Amino acid sequence: MKRRAWPHASHYTDRHGVRRWRYRHKGRSAELGKVYGSGEFVTRYQAAENAQREGVGTARTAPGTMNALIVSYYRSPAFKGLAASTAMTYRNTIERIRKAHGCKRVAKIRRLHIIGMMAEKSEVPNAANFTLRMMRQLLAHAVDLEMIEANPARDIKKFVTDGDGFHTWTEAEIEAFYSVHPHGSIAHTAMTLMLYTGAARSDAVAMGWGNVEDGRISYRRLKTGQRVDIPLHPDLAIVLNDLPRDAFTFLQTGQGRSRSGNGLGNQMRKWCDAARLPKCSSHGLRKACATRLADAGATPHQIAAVTGHKTLSEVERYTKAANRAALADTAIGMMPSRSKGEQKLANHPTRFAKKSRK
Repeated sequence: MKRRAWPHASHYTDRHGVRRWRYRHKGRSAELGKVYGSGEFVTRYQAAENAQREGVGTARTAPGTMNALIVSYYRSPAFKGLAASTAMTYRNTIERIRKAHGCKRVAKIRRLHIIGMMAEKSEVPNAANFTLRMMRQLLAHAVDLEMIEANPARDIKKFVTDGDGFHTWTEAEIEAFYSVHPHGSIAHTAMTLMLYTGAARSDAVAMGWGNVEDGRISYRRLKTGQRVDIPLHPDLAIVLNDLPRDAFTFLQTGQGRSRSGNGLGNQMRKWCDAARLPKCSSHGLRKACATRLADAGATPHQIAAVTGHKTLSEVERYTKAANRAALADTAIGMMPSRSKGEQKLANHPTRFAKKSRK
């Protein structure tokens, strides 16, 4: 008797009458697609065989559940291609979803279930919307795996937010922080470093004298790989010049160890609370830097060169808090005045009105 090429493959008919193939062996199950022996079929079959030999997740993960979907998503090129900081952010929310819903069947998830997940975070609309974002990605992956036919999270509306995300520090808040944390303190140094470079906290903790040369500070953004090369602002230069030249990083601990981005974020929370600034955070300093540049009349391209943003749409999102009154003053100042001569006006009201009647 001739041996079958794929002995653990069997077919079944789904509820729409479509014939599909499935891998089943020693408690493991995986969808193989509709076409027996196709390239996709073979790839999925081999992946299932490899997982079976390695015993990956068999003790913890039941096929068809959210647990199984999340395990598969973590192995996907989409997730593996994320920057380390982004992957950590995704995991924090996904693991919360797994803890609450890991044993549930993916095929039985409906819109009302996802809306319920969002409702659990209704007091923090941005967190609720990020939960929706993660569910969309997980269930899109489920569609690719043919665990479900359509993504129930796709058309769910986000919660209404103020649209600005993290609070942008005001000039009064910046001064309040400095009044509590004087020059020479690590809080003052961290504040000045992020405010005058626009660096994210994950980048700020890695900066040291190795990033400074000829009056400029340069680094590559951890999240995007974008290169940033900017001149040292005089206020930042004064603060850095007081730091020891043998320090590995500017924000190292008292024991000479580098800080983590999350560690700096937690510490900044304590420093802001001490200054009675509950709405302020380290991320808001990045926005404050961009806003200051916008207020000073910098173009989006100039702002992006400082902050390391890849697209101008990101810059626009960061500079929503720019001083619109000051910008309006500049814009109105560009308009011609009747008192300076009617010939300078774009339209001449009286003559234009007469012509329009004709």
